[in-house]
Amino acid sequence: MPGRLDILPLGDRAAVIEVAERVGEAVTARVRALFELLQAAGLPGVREVVPSFCSVTLHYDPRVLWKPGVAEHRDGRIPFELLREQVARVLERFEEAPAIAGRLLEIPVCYGGDHGEDLGTLALAHDLAPAKLVELHAAPVYFVGMLGFMPGFPYLCGLDERLVTPRRASPRPRVPAGSVAIGGEHTGIYPLESPGGWHLIGRTPISLFDPGCDPPSLLLAGDRVRFVPITPEDFERIASELRPTHAGA
Repeated sequence: MPGRLDILPLGDRAAVIEVAERVGEAVTARVRALFELLQAAGLPGVREVVPSFCSVTLHYDPRVLWKPGVAEHRDGRIPFELLREQVARVLERFEEAPAIAGRLLEIPVCYGGDHGEDLGTLALAHDLAPAKLVELHAAPVYFVGMLGFMPGFPYLCGLDERLVTPRRASPRPRVPAGSVAIGGEHTGIYPLESPGGWHLIGRTPISLFDPGCDPPSLLLAGDRVRFVPITPEDFERIASELRPTHAGA
C-alpha cells in the first residue's frame, strides 16, 4: 500500500480514514478508489461508507462487531479496534489510484436576473462588471471534490480566486432547485429546493438528483464540469423539454 493511511475513531459508531490534508484531483481519485474498495468489501457491521474531500468515514454498528462470549472477542478489544483490524486487511489490497479524469459534463446556466439575484451585488463587491463575473465563473473546468450538504450537492473546485466570497451572514430560507452559487472558495449547484447560505449567481434547468435513477446523483466525485451561459429563453426551452408530461392532464 503506497503511503500509510490513518484509521481514527469518530465517536463510538464511526471511524475515519484520512487520505490527505488538502483537496486536489489526485486526492479525489484516491478517495474515490478507497470508497469503492470499502463498499465492495462488505465489512460486518459497517452500515454506510461516506467519502468526503480528503477522507472516507465508515459508520458501523458496534453490537455486530463485538459479541460477548465469542472467543475472538475475549481479549477485551473494543468494537473500534476490531473494525480497524478488518479495515487494515482491506487496505493491504489498496493501490494508489491513478488520476481520475471522470466525465466532462457541460451544465447550462442562466446567469443573473430572477435566476441569480446576487450576481449584481457580488460583482460590485469584487469591483467587477456583472458580465466579467459571468466570464470568470464560466471559464474554468471544475472538478467535483465531493458531494455533501444534501443529496447530489457538488462541491466544485477550481473557482477563480477573484470570485472567492465568504458565505452570506444570513442564510436564505428558500433557494430554488438548480441554483448555481458561490460559497467560500467553492461553487456549487443546489439539486433540490432548500435553505442555503451561498450567493446565488445563476440557475440551471438540468436536474442534478433523481432518486429513481442509478446512481441518483448526476455528478460524482472526480467528474469535471464546465458551465455554459444561456439566455432566459434558452432556460425556459430546456426546462420545457425536460418537464415530464402527464397522460390525461
